[in-house]
Amino acid sequence: MKIISWNVNGLRSIWRKGELQNLIKKHKPDILGLQETKSTIEQLDDDTKDHMGYYTYFESATMRKGYSGVAIYSKEQALKVTGTLGDKNFIDDEGRTIIAEYKDFYFINCYFPNGGKSQEHFQYKLDYYDKFLRLAKKLEKNKPVIFLGDINATVADIDLARPKENKGQLGCTDDERNRLAKYCIDFIDTYRDKYPTKQEYTWWDMKTRSRDRNVGWRVDYIFISKSLKDKIKSIKILGDVIGSDHCPVMLEIDK
Repeated sequence: MKIISWNVNGLRSIWRKGELQNLIKKHKPDILGLQETKSTIEQLDDDTKDHMGYYTYFESATMRKGYSGVAIYSKEQALKVTGTLGDKNFIDDEGRTIIAEYKDFYFINCYFPNGGKSQEHFQYKLDYYDKFLRLAKKLEKNKPVIFLGDINATVADIDLARPKENKGQLGCTDDERNRLAKYCIDFIDTYRDKYPTKQEYTWWDMKTRSRDRNVGWRVDYIFISKSLKDKIKSIKILGDVIGSDHCPVMLEIDK
């Protein structure tokens, strides 16, 4: 089974460029998770919603259009699909989470908050980390979990090109990393499990043209339950795929 995660920085934009269609045609993923779609289903044309026979599921922000959003393209029809973290005490209307249940596992596609708008939004990001992990662990009691997406932070210094310059900055704070350390205890970061010392990145700042110099961050992850560890075949960062400020990550795993 081939799984791909990609923050497309606008689904309609990436579709017009043809880059997403090229990715699907080349790699033929069984499940594709997209983040930052920036669109509602009503804004998408028929080919985007029904491409090459894929079942498609979308979760959009209700607070405002053109913001956030996640989507799943799947060869197999999901048994059940839900959005949000399902916590009535947590406002979760930004279209950041979509959960698909399959026969043998749960698949969660997520676009974590950036947290840079204000101190309140940073706290919202930390709360999202806590509540998301709680949800993943709860689901895992029933069957294995695969979750992926743009987590908008780095787990460790090895995950960015300039750790000293960014120490304590957004995406590298102790508050974020302490929470993500719990993720790495309870689940497997598939890329780092395969490549303990390798440095590759999935996001580059467009304003400074940092991709040209490969000064980037690894903020896009695929985590799996520990029970799936022996099923991992390969994990790759597809750094040659353009069209967004992020590049895709692809996991191959025995079904």
